[in-house]
Amino acid sequence: MATPLTPPDFEVSGTNAAALFSLKIFRGESMALLGMNWNNGSPPVNFVGFAIEYMEPGGAQFYPVMNRLSFLQNDGNVNPNTLSSRLSPIQKFRWIHFPYNANLSGDYTYRVTPVFMDNNNVLSYGDYQQAVINLQGETYPGELNVAFTRGFVASQAFADKFAGGGDVTTLIPTDPDKGLTFVSTNPQETAALNWMGFEARSAILDLLDSAINDTTAQVRVTAYDLNEPEVVTRLVKLGNRLKIIIDDSGTHGHAGSAEDQAQTMLTASAGEANVQRQHMGDLQHNKTIAVSGLVQSAVCGSTNYSWRGFFVQNNNAIVVQGSAAVQLFFDAFDNLWANINHAAGFAATPSANWNNLQLPNIQAKISFSPHNATNAVLNSIANDITTTSSSLLYSLAFLYQTPGVIRDAIKTVTANDALFVYGISDRNVGGLDVQKPDGNLPVVFPASLVTNVPEPFKAEATGGSGIRMHHKFVVIDFDKPTARVYMGSYNFSSSADLQNGENLLLIQDRRVAVSYMVEAVAMFDHYEFRDALQKSTAPTNKIYLHSPPRNPGDVAWWQEDYTDAQKIRDRELFS
Repeated sequence: MATPLTPPDFEVSGTNAAALFSLKIFRGESMALLGMNWNNGSPPVNFVGFAIEYMEPGGAQFYPVMNRLSFLQNDGNVNPNTLSSRLSPIQKFRWIHFPYNANLSGDYTYRVTPVFMDNNNVLSYGDYQQAVINLQGETYPGELNVAFTRGFVASQAFADKFAGGGDVTTLIPTDPDKGLTFVSTNPQETAALNWMGFEARSAILDLLDSAINDTTAQVRVTAYDLNEPEVVTRLVKLGNRLKIIIDDSGTHGHAGSAEDQAQTMLTASAGEANVQRQHMGDLQHNKTIAVSGLVQSAVCGSTNYSWRGFFVQNNNAIVVQGSAAVQLFFDAFDNLWANINHAAGFAATPSANWNNLQLPNIQAKISFSPHNATNAVLNSIANDITTTSSSLLYSLAFLYQTPGVIRDAIKTVTANDALFVYGISDRNVGGLDVQKPDGNLPVVFPASLVTNVPEPFKAEATGGSGIRMHHKFVVIDFDKPTARVYMGSYNFSSSADLQNGENLLLIQDRRVAVSYMVEAVAMFDHYEFRDALQKSTAPTNKIYLHSPPRNPGDVAWWQEDYTDAQKIRDRELFS
């Protein structure tokens, strides 16, 4: 268990008064968001972007962030190589960087330099801004950690790293009911699964490993999807120190389902008295693991213990530490166990109320569903959303399939031109709704990027039953002292509130809010760019960097960032 420490700064700024622009860096979970803004007025027309470089903790040299896009070559073609951003500058006012070794101890140093181009296409450089930030480890060491899956199987990064992407069905099973016996035939299996599972998978498996090693530990688990063998084999090793509730709704309850197979395995190892199947009022939708022994820790969130939960979907997991917090999970488990498929019975227990997690340095509380009319929380969350004073960022699976007060509240906030809104919502089989700040809702399909991938991009991975966003979180006013985040397994719907077994946290803390903000922006940028490419009708089928305007009608690449009201707000908010 980590020793409680004063957490490092999560927001730092460049201090070079000679630089023509400002730099602000936000700490994410194994990633950093860099926001830049020109100091006085708009940039000169020959400004062609930012060179971004970083130095690892304890390092002695800077490495450039690479850019897939480049300026057109003299022959009118795009360069197929990925180039240093000193040669192919980043033409955005913010950038999210995923360091290769994010968990190195110490500070990362970022250096950002403005790049200019003359009439002969020769590049020159202005004064840089530089700042250091610690990206290592837990969000709050010894208290709370936010962890994400990577989720971007359909991405150029995945295509680059793992043999051009290919068919992910060599990595993950197409049939979830065969998940516990699936054997990958992909030679890059270990590296690919580590990359896709990212921090959330590690946090969950590490907690189970610590429980296995601590022979005094008692473990309580609630599971919705349960078809991932790394999880189930660890649960088997716990023997009768484990008690588990497994969902039996829908296909989960069918004979031969992975959940049915898991029940058989765990009944043999833990004993029949320690394994229960239930669906509460509709779904037993929790995904929680609580460990009480020498280790006092629990994990919850949106991450199912499944192949798709770990390796395909965008998900989050929250790990909390401390005996008081863990006891709340044990109490909720006992109340679920005692009220099998009896929503009203559970709703009458203290677990259905808001309960303080008693974390020393974080204002955080948890509530478990189902609720009743007295302790329901859906309307109060909607009311809180409508009090947004600066920004609202959300990633809500199924929002547009569940009309109600949350969707109405988000529409109200989005309609206010003074507020900044970014959001993504899963949309049945059709694709993803991406909520732009201007209120438009383009659809991003979960298949390959486009039928004819534009140069210099590569064909992306296929398979995996589509790419889906599965988060359930809302970030309110991340840039204010009142910053807060709602997150959990809770789908922000009436059924989640009153019928399902769920977990929901409210964390009122800027550091945590910034972590979720960075994740929201990373997803939004990813899917917005995919949507733009999918809709592109450029006759050349090429994407490249803009040179300075030289002909009548030409505009600088940054023109929209200084004329479009929402892009102006974006540029200012993150810098």
